[in-house]
Amino acid sequence: MTPNDEFVSEAIKPDRGTGDAAAMASGRPGLPSGFTWRDHHYCIVEVLEDWKVSEAEDHRGGERYYRKHFWRIRTEGGDVMTIYAVRHVKTGESPKKRWWLYSIEKR
Repeated sequence: MTPNDEFVSEAIKPDRGTGDAAAMASGRPGLPSGFTWRDHHYCIVEVLEDWKVSEAEDHRGGERYYRKHFWRIRTEGGDVMTIYAVRHVKTGESPKKRWWLYSIEKR
């Protein structure tokens, strides 16, 4: 996150049936073509960068496991946002909280 980013950390609702099938076939989260946040719909028109965040898994001898996948994206309205997908939702949490808006770049 840069000084020009506004931290959000709120769940978003991805557009159903629009996830990147090729990514999902290889075991990665499939970035949707758009999402809804705070009752407003955003279309993703460009991926500016993407990265993964790993964590050690103690029960597997310290193996690295990619827990979150981030995308810095540009929306149809010109907003630049960072969103992420959690690979596995924690026990007891809603599966609807898999996709998150991490931050929005201030203009």
